[in-house]
Amino acid sequence: MNAVATKPPPEKSLNERLAHSGLRLTPQRQQVHEVLREKMDHPTADQVFMRAKSKMPEISMATVYNCLDALVQCGMVRQVTLDRGATRFCPNMQDHSHFYCDACGSVYDILQTISIKDADIKLPRGFRLKLIETNLHGLCPDCVAKAK
Repeated sequence: MNAVATKPPPEKSLNERLAHSGLRLTPQRQQVHEVLREKMDHPTADQVFMRAKSKMPEISMATVYNCLDALVQCGMVRQVTLDRGATRFCPNMQDHSHFYCDACGSVYDILQTISIKDADIKLPRGFRLKLIETNLHGLCPDCVAKAK
């Protein structure tokens, strides 16, 4: 199991991706995107708001939600939902899985090992597989060390 330690590669510029989705680049969208890329820790909307507010005091929670929706819509960010917890946001658009630490609640990117092409998944007639999302649960190295 290999963790994805690097920031996601710049695919297309944020401005291009937004424009392709019929949206425009705003300072708020840019700030929210920067917050997500600065620290790859899969923050919740509340955490994104607190981080964005420290650099852009006038930003509102509603604006952060709208920015996150726009970034998801244009394919620059994905929503990560683990069990019944709050939705988290991940700017890594490469194929990867998520490892959830059951002790501390941290979420880590893990290199994807199953591709759609190689997956041996039998779907009912007429269905088409577009994405495989895998969530792994266990303890992160810090929590393993604490448990000893």
